Amino acid sequence: MTFFKKLVNFFIKHAGFSILIVGILGANYILIPMDDVQNDHLRAYGIAYNVLRKGVKVDWLLNYRGGSFLMKDLPSIEKMCEVLGVTYKVISESEVASIYKTIEESNMNDVVLEKAPKIAVYIPPYAEPWDDAVTLALEYAQIPYDRIYDDEILEGKLSDYEWLHVHHEDFTGQFGKFYASYRNTEWYQRQVRMDTETAHRWGFKKVSKLKLAVAEKIKQYVYRGGFLFAMCSAPITLDIALAAHNTDIVPAVFDGDPVDPDYQQKLDFKNTLAFTNFHIITNPYIYEHSDIDVTREAALRGPNTYFTLFDFSAKYDPIPTMLTQDHTRVIKEFLGQDTGFRRSKLKDNVVILAMVKGTDEVKYLYGNYGKGFFAFLGGHDPEDYQHFIGDPPTRLELHRNSPGYRLILNNVLFPAARKKPLKT
Repeated sequence: MTFFKKLVNFFIKHAGFSILIVGILGANYILIPMDDVQNDHLRAYGIAYNVLRKGVKVDWLLNYRGGSFLMKDLPSIEKMCEVLGVTYKVISESEVASIYKTIEESNMNDVVLEKAPKIAVYIPPYAEPWDDAVTLALEYAQIPYDRIYDDEILEGKLSDYEWLHVHHEDFTGQFGKFYASYRNTEWYQRQVRMDTETAHRWGFKKVSKLKLAVAEKIKQYVYRGGFLFAMCSAPITLDIALAAHNTDIVPAVFDGDPVDPDYQQKLDFKNTLAFTNFHIITNPYIYEHSDIDVTREAALRGPNTYFTLFDFSAKYDPIPTMLTQDHTRVIKEFLGQDTGFRRSKLKDNVVILAMVKGTDEVKYLYGNYGKGFFAFLGGHDPEDYQHFIGDPPTRLELHRNSPGYRLILNNVLFPAARKKPLKT
């Protein structure tokens, strides 16, 4: 850009047709606004990701018009925007300079995204009777990902990826605690059978031991520099499994032997990522794993509840600023098996990104572990307040401006920037 400015200044000083030349040379950037003028916020993330795949850098303009994207003006990018219905504008060099002046003088920042992260989503090989909001978002935005599960993780394949997502998963080995309502269904019995076969194939006597091994691999992945994004039941059950690595919290209906009578005293909270001092619910007939979750209270508050994104300093706190980019700061609540996290159960190193004001519910958080990061978002589907088993998947073409789904896609782009020193 510096060379370009010098070239423009040369023509301004030495050419009588400078205005024409500046006009031609200046129109060489694409701005994808992410405020209320954007026609399709979700596919805009797909544009940014796929531009990175082409080897073209993208500037993420934090807090500028909802977290807009700036990139070189290439015919292929314009065509991509037009095909996908993403609002864009070709702007001149002088307009770019004006944007950066605004950013410098305000609570804004620009982060250079350099490389599209390779993405893995933890999905079982058998069909489940529910959908995953993250896979819906990735597919709608046309962002490629690989499906992996227990075998691939235990084989060490996580090192191939910069970004990992886990969603409606039970790392405690209790099969989602669906025993009371669904133990006689074909899908539940298939899940038990296949997970048990996988455990035995890897030399584990119980599924809980298999899932603990997977949880430990995921934790190591983060420590080595990976980025973990988890939703719904995955965040809480992951930490429960890690805390219970020296005890048995699984009732006999799931694994054939009773829980350790001293399980609560043996929980190792030093081994968890985000949660501490929680209590386990071992009753197999209660559809809840622990007292971290706030689903019961959230359900009583009803569908007209909202959670609020915190405001951060874009220049001094670029990571939480990236994770909370949106065109609104107030977003409608949505439930899940685990809807939100009780604030009193959070570790001190966790950064709260969103809360339901006036309550104990933390909806969204992030933290770092070793060289990596994790972000946890409560709830199952941002555009389905209470998603039931067997419900059809959400049609994102009807929710292309969803602020809740934007939180998911912020996480997808975050690893593209975090290995480069951020501007302060």
